[in-house]
Order: sequence, then C-alpha cells, then structure tokens
Amino acid sequence: MPPQITALFQRVGTGLKSFTAGQRTLAVIGAALLVVGIVALSAWLTRPALTPLFSGLKSTDASGIVDQLKKDNVQYELSDGGATILVPQDKVYDERLKAASAGLPTAAATGYSLLDKMGVTSSEFQQSVTYKRALEGELASTIEAMDGVKTAAVRLAIPEKTVFVSKTPDTTASVFVETAAGTTLSSDKVQAIVHLTSAAIENLKPDNVSVVDSQGNVLSTVGGGATGSTSKQASDYQNRTSDAVKAVLDRVVGPGNSTVAVAADVTGESAQQTSETFSNTAGALPLSESSKTEKYTGTGGGAAGVLGPDNIAVPGGTSGNGNFDSTTETKNNAVNKVTEDRVIPAGAVKRQTISVAVSQAAANGLNLVSLKNLVTSAAGVDATRGDVVTVEVVPFSTAAADDAAKALAEAQANAEAERQAAFFGTLVTAGSILLGLLILALVVTIILRRRQKREPVDLGERLDLEIVPVVAPVTALPPAPATSAIPISALPPLPGPTTEQLESEQRRLEIDNMVAANPERAADYLRSLMDDRQPA
Repeated sequence: MPPQITALFQRVGTGLKSFTAGQRTLAVIGAALLVVGIVALSAWLTRPALTPLFSGLKSTDASGIVDQLKKDNVQYELSDGGATILVPQDKVYDERLKAASAGLPTAAATGYSLLDKMGVTSSEFQQSVTYKRALEGELASTIEAMDGVKTAAVRLAIPEKTVFVSKTPDTTASVFVETAAGTTLSSDKVQAIVHLTSAAIENLKPDNVSVVDSQGNVLSTVGGGATGSTSKQASDYQNRTSDAVKAVLDRVVGPGNSTVAVAADVTGESAQQTSETFSNTAGALPLSESSKTEKYTGTGGGAAGVLGPDNIAVPGGTSGNGNFDSTTETKNNAVNKVTEDRVIPAGAVKRQTISVAVSQAAANGLNLVSLKNLVTSAAGVDATRGDVVTVEVVPFSTAAADDAAKALAEAQANAEAERQAAFFGTLVTAGSILLGLLILALVVTIILRRRQKREPVDLGERLDLEIVPVVAPVTALPPAPATSAIPISALPPLPGPTTEQLESEQRRLEIDNMVAANPERAADYLRSLMDDRQPA
C-alpha cells in the first residue's frame, strides 16, 4: 500500500481514537446515514425503466404471464389491480414473443372469427346461432372503439322465418355499455350506438334497440327510441327552451336579474301516417286524346209507345220527322301521385307555458311588451296550440345572495387563515431545524475547543526521558516496576534547542497525549513512581 494512503489511515485512526464516546456515536451515525444515502441513490439511478408488457388482462392470463416472467428471472411490477404488467423496456419484445408462443394472453374468439371454426358437419341450428354470435361480437367490438366506452355487450333477438305466421315479429336488440371511470355517455353517443346497431341488423328499427349502462341507467328503451322516456324528453325540451330564453334575458336585464320556468306537455305515444296526393301539371299535354260523333235523321212511326199501368204498352199516338246529333271527346292527362309515409315519434309538444320574472331593480325603463315578444320568439311559442307566456316585474329577494356572499367571505377568510397557519407552520419547522443545527454546531464547537485545550499536569521534577519507555498513543500503560526506583534529576538549561532536546520534547508531547487519553492510569503510574522515590 502506498505510504500516503497508510499515513492517511493512521491519521484517521488517531483522530478517531481521540474522540469521546459521544463524538464516536455521532461519527458512526453520520457514516451510516452516508452509506445508506449512497446505496439508495445508486439503487434509484440503476433502477430500470419499466414499460407495460400487457394491459387489460384477465386474472388467469396475468397469472400465466407472471409465471413465465419468474421462470425467465425478469423483474416485473403489477398495476391497475393486476390487469397491467410492467417489465424493463429492453425485455418487452422478447417477453411478448415468449408469451405469444405459449398462447398468452388467451383471447376468446369473437366476431366473424367464430365462423372460421365451423366444420362441415355443423347443423343448421349451430350455423344460425354462430352467425348471431358473430354479429353480436362484431357490434360489441365496434361499440368499444367509441371514446368513453370501456366494454360493451350486444344481444340480438332475431325471430325465425316461418310460413306458419301471418306477420313476423320485429327484431330487437339490447346493448350493455360499461363506461370508463368518470365518463357519462351523452345523448348523441347513445343515439350513435342505437343507429349503429339498427343499421347493422336486417329489419331492426332504431325504436327496438335498448341501451343500458353499468350503473343500471336506461339510456334507450324499446318503443321509446334513443331519446328516452316521455319525462326525459319533456325535461330536455324544457332545459333547451329555458336556456334559450335565459340567454336573451341576460343580455337585456343582465345576469342574475331574471328567472325562467318552462313547463311543457309532450306526447307519450308515437304514430304512423300514410297519405296520397294527386295533382295535374298546368299546361301539360294529354297522354292520349279521342273524339266520337253520332248523327241520326228520320221519320217516327206509331208503333212505339210507353209502358202504362201493369206494364202494358200504350200507343203514343204521335209521329213525325227527327234528328239526333252526339259528340264525345276523351283525354287522358298525366297525373302526379305522391305517397307519403310519416312516422310521428313520441315527444311532440302539445302545449307549453313560460313564466318569466324580472327583478324590479333592473327593470327601470324596460318595455315589457318588447321583452314578451323576445321571449315568445326565443321559445317558439305557438298561440294556436294554447301556449302561454307570462312576464312579470317583481322585487327579488337578496337573502340567498347575501348568504352566499357571507359564506364566500367566510370561506375566503378560512382559506387565508389556513394559508397563514401553513406559512407559520413552515416557518416554525424551518426555525426549529435551523435552531437544532445551530445547537449541534455549537456543541461540536465546544467539544472541539475542549479537546484542543490542554490543562497542565504537575509532574514534579522533569523525568529522565531516557529511562521512561516510549509509549505509543494508546490507552494501555505498561505496568509499573515493583521494586526499582527511577532516579529523577533536573536537566541543565541549554542555550539553544538541539536534536536531543527536540526528541525529548517529542517524547514529552507523547506523554501529554498519553495523559490526556487516560489520566487515571497516568496518575496511578506517577503515584507509584513517587512512592518508590520515598526512603524506606
């Protein structure tokens, strides 16, 4: 080992031996904390970056993949309730290939892939059931691709075609949707699911599709359509109308100075209407045209007559010449025929009433007639069906606003007090830490100063350093001789320091260090020496 390193270790050892018990404890604790910090930092720096290997796994698939990772001695972590497995980034592709070769994850066949497994010996019933399952799987996969949909399941009720019934029942479908956490399907997305399902199945009407979410909420009912029940339709219409009227009033009287209430009566039944209309285009030429003319000239005879009572001919008794002239024209014109089939859905507004209250404080100089006309236009009021609009100026109660303002002020005051308390708490914590550090620094400084301060020890006359053995700075002292006496003589003063004096001074310093390290043993040693010097 190089001498520089040896000397460094010797100085460190000498310094540690000169520490007291408290200083040694602090030094050991500091060294341990330093080692722990270095180990933790190195572990954090050398920790590999983890990347998802698979996500959305079933418990059985996750168990098989974890067993494969343990067999390969690959570090992994589980997240998302065990549905996601994280592995080091450099192991992702290798482990995916190994999992694929082992048939993991085992995804069940859905959609049209079910048809690939059908054999030539499948019965007609198996073929129809498999085909229906394939349609359900394809629809479920398509619905799951929508934003906000986590999982979906589709069930189809397709009636069998038979000649023994006059009318085949309608096809119906039910869709179960599980949304992501914190996501709610809007009415537009529900309608998209309904129309997507109905358009994919033959003879499936949108009114025959039911949509239910994972919370049990009915988003679309069979017969009610994708817009929901009658109450839901009325509520949606009232909200839309109220928002439209409120937007106009806020620009006229200002926000918070008006309130709107809309009550709508909507129909709960649907109907289907078929009508035919015929019309002729003016100025159009006829498709075909024909005319017929008849003319007769001759004399009359007396043989002809009229029937009298009892169906007996009565002679007319007249005769003379006569003429007959007849003309007939026939034209076939082109006729326009329009056949219209109308489906009247449920939710049509039969009557609505709109009540508007305006604050008296904001109604100064306001024309109520103009305001009523604005409300009528914004709400689409139809007087022929009995719609009613009422606009009144009334004093508004400010109790709720005052309470809200008071609560807001109290909340702000509490928030400010919490911020100040947190600030003072931080200051107290920082001050406590700083005070602790200052006290620790002061204690260390006092200890070091006490270690540096040397109190003189009265050794009597100067010892003959050549007789006293040189003792290294250790805690143990050589045993004192039992019978030999050590002669003590004073050294004559020298005019200047010589080599022997320097060596003597070095030995004196070593004795001082020995005394400082273990004063009790040194006192016992000196006491024994003094006892030996006394005459017997």
